[in-house]
Amino acid sequence: MSSPLIRAAVLTGVGIAVINILFAGTRYGFATLPVWFYAVQLLLLPAMVYTLRIFGQALGTRPYVQRAALYALGWAPPYLIYSLSGELLRPGVNVGAAVVSAIVFLLIFAAVFAAIRKPQ
Repeated sequence: MSSPLIRAAVLTGVGIAVINILFAGTRYGFATLPVWFYAVQLLLLPAMVYTLRIFGQALGTRPYVQRAALYALGWAPPYLIYSLSGELLRPGVNVGAAVVSAIVFLLIFAAVFAAIRKPQ
């Protein structure tokens, strides 16, 4: 993998983490955000870098279902970190429903992305 690609993945991970912190901070107050929430945002960095290989495979995969599955696997770590860390801040959250909702969104997003990004 090239250095600019890794740099872009790291910058994207930092951007997503900052956005998640800003959204949660404005909603719940920055002073009330637990330390674990900030620590979990650091997981976005390796999640973004790790999934680069999966996206590379997806770009060259011809069968639609396999390509969609690879995109879903590629987006799963960063999206689940982003989504679930924000959801777990809500009092009385139904964790099962939050996980199912995130997975359904991932599958829809992967299906659309696989349809748009066809191999050349």
